[in-house]
Amino acid sequence: MEYFFSALFFTLLGMAYVRGYDIVKSRSPEHLVHFYLVMAVIRMLLVVTVVALYVLFAPNREDAIHFAAIILIMYAVMMVVTLSLRH
Repeated sequence: MEYFFSALFFTLLGMAYVRGYDIVKSRSPEHLVHFYLVMAVIRMLLVVTVVALYVLFAPNREDAIHFAAIILIMYAVMMVVTLSLRH
């Protein structure tokens, strides 16, 4: 179940990035670099927070390691997909 919510989490983060990119590009394209950096920091902090919370409340260490590895892989894929969609 946590993998479904993780996929949903990354889908929402990706959609927020794409929607925000469109808004910034239409209103103030010279600030796209700042938008990307701010969103990168926000996404990184959210991912680290989710992993840390899961590790704190995980039933065992092996599950926490697997979850953290999957989340980090999903984060890398999300970064590649969002960059390839908008650049």
